[in-house]
Amino acid sequence: MENVDILINRGTILTMDKSGSVIPKGYVAIRGDSIAALGAGDGQGIHARKIIDARGGLILPGLINAHTHAAMTLFRGLADDLPLMEWLTRYIFPAESRMDADFVHTGSLLACAEMILSGTTTFCDMYLFEEEVARAAERAGMRCLVGEVLYDFPSPNYGPVEEGLKYTERLINQWHDHPLVSIAVEPHSLYTCSPSLLKAANELALRYRVPLILHVAETRAELEEVKKLYGKKPFEHLSDLDILGPHVIADHCVHLDDLEIRRIIDHDVKPVHNPESNMKLASGVSPVYKLLRQGATVGLGTDGCASNNNLDLFAEMDMAAKLNKVEAMDPTVLDALTVLRMTTSMGAKALGLDQAVGSLEVGKKADIIVIDTNKPHLTPLYNPYSHLVYAARGSDVSHSIINGRPVMEDRKLLTLDLGEILDKAHEKSKAVLSWISR
Repeated sequence: MENVDILINRGTILTMDKSGSVIPKGYVAIRGDSIAALGAGDGQGIHARKIIDARGGLILPGLINAHTHAAMTLFRGLADDLPLMEWLTRYIFPAESRMDADFVHTGSLLACAEMILSGTTTFCDMYLFEEEVARAAERAGMRCLVGEVLYDFPSPNYGPVEEGLKYTERLINQWHDHPLVSIAVEPHSLYTCSPSLLKAANELALRYRVPLILHVAETRAELEEVKKLYGKKPFEHLSDLDILGPHVIADHCVHLDDLEIRRIIDHDVKPVHNPESNMKLASGVSPVYKLLRQGATVGLGTDGCASNNNLDLFAEMDMAAKLNKVEAMDPTVLDALTVLRMTTSMGAKALGLDQAVGSLEVGKKADIIVIDTNKPHLTPLYNPYSHLVYAARGSDVSHSIINGRPVMEDRKLLTLDLGEILDKAHEKSKAVLSWISR
């Protein structure tokens, strides 16, 4: 075989491809940004510039965080255990109104460091000053789908609502064809966006063939507000606006009846489950097992650190599986393999990135993580899928490669100066405390 750039060997490969192929004692060869070969054995005869020894661990696609607000790492633990509206109006909204681009850049770098260290290679973000999130992801070497939050009131970033669509369009053109950064159109929700804004956002998304992302059916209060405003349920309202379609990513989807689930299925909308945030804010439990049974493509997200409070998808997978079992009173729903697919192959499909990432296959981009299984809590190992969902932690990820580039090796970040980021984050936290104490 011709020379390759990186050879990962001596590990069990979980390809997460359609057939669920598993290769014990296998190797993955990377050339440039893509997977050149993979198979059984240690890759003898392959000449690699760099060899990564998996040491008998697990080799799998990098995890995909399908919904977060990266810069909210700087609000982590700011005001926990409060009712939602008090949390928002007394703490989050006042702090967000004083944010600037540098604040978001610092918080996003902190998020990227946390995500890389816990096995995430792709994230989907909605927040303010999203150009800074894109720049932070580019600096970290992370893959992302990001979009500026749009709503009917002025933004501390772009100002009046009409400027938000222009800002989004500029982002789409600015990052077009970037190897790591993709842009989405992201109206916040049905209760903060008028029908005219939702329609304009959808038209922009369709014109540029990018996803439309919004929060839908997250809380009972939201359902009551949408019903009060429009006399309809959330997905019914979106359907009547002719917005639903396969390009729509709907975050949370907690409060769904059978008709709303049917609308999701019929229009191939992509729901994203955020179990820990929904639990912490007492929003409810999304009927993910019902969505999956009817053929929905469901991703998994952490939401932001102000309502989670971490970005560790291993913890999120564990919670998603167990929470749905309790909700259904059935231990067989949302099995480990399905949940792992929600953060790999299915998560990639939910974000429209499945042609590039989500599984380990020749020709796909080399977004790969290695799990060190030589740990007490991972020994013995009977079922790798079960271990990853119910036993593994983000700290068990030893190596991470994104787009063919090592970004972490033996738990050491290679693209970011963690000490510098932590120092800046501490400085920003002082500003946050001054904002909310006024």
